[in-house]
Amino acid sequence: MALTRLDKLIADSGVASRSEAKALIRSGRVTVNGRVPRLAEEKYASETAVICIDGEQISCSKNRYIMLHKPGGILSATEDSKQETVIDLLSPQLQRQGLFPVGRLDKDTTGLLLLTNDGDFAHRVISPKKRVPKLYRAAVDGVLDEADVQAFSEGLTLGDGTQCMPAQLRILRPSVGLVTVFEGKYHQVKRMFASRGKHVTALHRQRIGALNLDEELRPGDYRELTEAEIAAVFASEDICENDGNEK
Repeated sequence: MALTRLDKLIADSGVASRSEAKALIRSGRVTVNGRVPRLAEEKYASETAVICIDGEQISCSKNRYIMLHKPGGILSATEDSKQETVIDLLSPQLQRQGLFPVGRLDKDTTGLLLLTNDGDFAHRVISPKKRVPKLYRAAVDGVLDEADVQAFSEGLTLGDGTQCMPAQLRILRPSVGLVTVFEGKYHQVKRMFASRGKHVTALHRQRIGALNLDEELRPGDYRELTEAEIAAVFASEDICENDGNEK
């Protein structure tokens, strides 16, 4: 089992820079396995060390998994010279962790966005072969009907000839529906409705797999995922069922 310097373990957690970690250790604010270490150079196994700062345990994993409530008007990108991105919403410590969006939400689309530095995790979430469902709440300019539901279920052909996989549409109200897709083509949900002659006026992602957006997160807020929540991303269930949120 590899051993790593304590200041590096703290820096890898994203809560502090390497120099800030050293200062925290010198000030006695850090404990490891219940004791106060004397030196930043002390080495521990990331898999077994219980590291706390001011009594709060931190994660020593290099891989980070963040749930963000994306607000409207923000780009799902790592950087942009002219516009604010979702990475700009994060703390300076997290911005140093090499995080990137898992897929993209349009600039004006809100809701659940995952951020990670784990490329394999991101690929599994995005890949159509993995069939990870993504649930959106869509408001449209028009009236939804059973013909739309049937068309979504059969797999729509978009205006440029792009063929979409079968999707699920559940009508909540005449102009509001829940949509589940299993892939992530460019502006897909909006283009699917456009192929049915309906313009999307608001779009909000509520769920990925069996992971719901935390209702306590306000737009722009974020937090780390728990291990159970990471697993929930890949849970298999009918995402349109048991979701009667009609706010």
